Amino acid sequence: MVLSLKRGAPAWLGASLAGLLLCGVSSTALAAPAADAKLQSMQSQLDELRGQLTALRASGQAPDTRLSAIEQQLSAMAAQLAEMKTEQETASAGIATLQQPPAPAAVTAKLSNGKPSFATTDGRFTANIRAILMMDAGKYFQDGNLPASVTNRDLNEGVNFRRARIGFDGKLFGDFDYAFVYEFGGSGAEEAGRLYEASVTYTALKPFRIKVGAFEPNVGLAAATSTSQMVLLERPAPAEAARNVAAGDSRAAFQVSAAGGLGSESGLAASWLASTAFTGNVLGGAQQFDEQTGWLARAVVAPYSGQDWQAHLGANVQYVIQPNDALGPAGAGARYPIQIRDRPELRLDGTRLIDTGGIDAEHATVYGGEAAVQVRNFLLEGEVFRYEIERRNSLLPDPKFRGWYVQGSWVLTGEPRPYNPMEGRFEAPKQAYNFNPAAGTWGAFELAARYSDLDLNYREGAPGTTTAAALGAVRGGEQKIYSMGVNWYLNPAMRLMLNYQHVKIDRLGGTGLQVGQTFDAVAARGQVTF
Repeated sequence: MVLSLKRGAPAWLGASLAGLLLCGVSSTALAAPAADAKLQSMQSQLDELRGQLTALRASGQAPDTRLSAIEQQLSAMAAQLAEMKTEQETASAGIATLQQPPAPAAVTAKLSNGKPSFATTDGRFTANIRAILMMDAGKYFQDGNLPASVTNRDLNEGVNFRRARIGFDGKLFGDFDYAFVYEFGGSGAEEAGRLYEASVTYTALKPFRIKVGAFEPNVGLAAATSTSQMVLLERPAPAEAARNVAAGDSRAAFQVSAAGGLGSESGLAASWLASTAFTGNVLGGAQQFDEQTGWLARAVVAPYSGQDWQAHLGANVQYVIQPNDALGPAGAGARYPIQIRDRPELRLDGTRLIDTGGIDAEHATVYGGEAAVQVRNFLLEGEVFRYEIERRNSLLPDPKFRGWYVQGSWVLTGEPRPYNPMEGRFEAPKQAYNFNPAAGTWGAFELAARYSDLDLNYREGAPGTTTAAALGAVRGGEQKIYSMGVNWYLNPAMRLMLNYQHVKIDRLGGTGLQVGQTFDAVAARGQVTF
């Protein structure tokens, strides 16, 4: 409807119509999609009214004071209408902006310490190319140390690509971490290339982290330490045997962990870590009728005071809910075998000199205790383990085994091994200077030593007796290893290692004859990681 002021109309009618127009303008400004058209229509009406008001003033049919009041009201209304138009244009522009897809963030590329990495400028997406290359070479000195009952054991010596991993990791949408790694190396000739890790971690629920896929669950101090940052060539045998019960490399798992801090950074403080995981089978393992299921947990508290010292105390547990069904309903023998074993702490040869054999089990449990202390550039750490197997459908006693180790490292060039509270572990020293003979710098040097004892005997009986002489006997053997090593960190990506081992195996065979041995070994490793 068009509002107009006819000639001869009383002044109060013009004011009333002007008030009605003001109300119409206010209500129209709230209507969204057709607001632009309505505002233009009302602007036209306002212009027509002002023209009629001018004509009425010229005719002299109304008092000037009344006409001036109406004109002021119309002018105020015109200003308000213009402001509404501006607001409407701003809102329309904002809606148009929201409807447009966001502009892609710029991507930056880096080559930090040789690691190719890519990231968007907002940090929500990253991708890193990762590689771990380890080439080992060594020799076993075993001639003349074999017992008379062992005539065909010759540990292989030579060269082995212990690890040759390459893959990707990074961040997706800011809240997800991912990793995809393939392994081309292994422990001697028994392993072929395989998928090592494929996992996704949700990190937005701080301090919690939720991880799912195939990876190594967090289960112990030595197990948590990265393979590229260990003080010696291999993990201690007791820790290696423990982690493979329900954790270990490439384990299908769902893990929830949390970490935080206690106390003040300026005085005595502590970090803490708690994690738990449900686990399945290992990728690339033999086909099973039913796959293993297990549960594990770890708790750590790590007090410290500045850079002077760092301590670590922890406990962990693994429980096999159901072992792998290796034979199926029609099979004979150990249908649900649990087997604890390990090689000497060197992988040039794949022979496991201590081995419980497959024990038909209902469940299995591993308990672990952890302790460490670091004072500046000296680190001492160790763990103790108890392995228990609950037999299935048997009146024989349930076997129990034990293992422990202690190891230390001393960085001669003064750098400490930094502590990672998110994983509960000590990492490789960050050298103050890279290897550069032209500048007179040689990197960092570290000395390391370890003693480990893994006892897989249970009621083994006396030498010369058969296993039937002791009820439920398990002659897995006992392995004691003295190790020493020197590490040369040339730069953050390269390390050279040299290790010496004295290995003593004490093991009785089924007839009671000694089938263990004592030998020495020397091995070196060249390592490149990025």
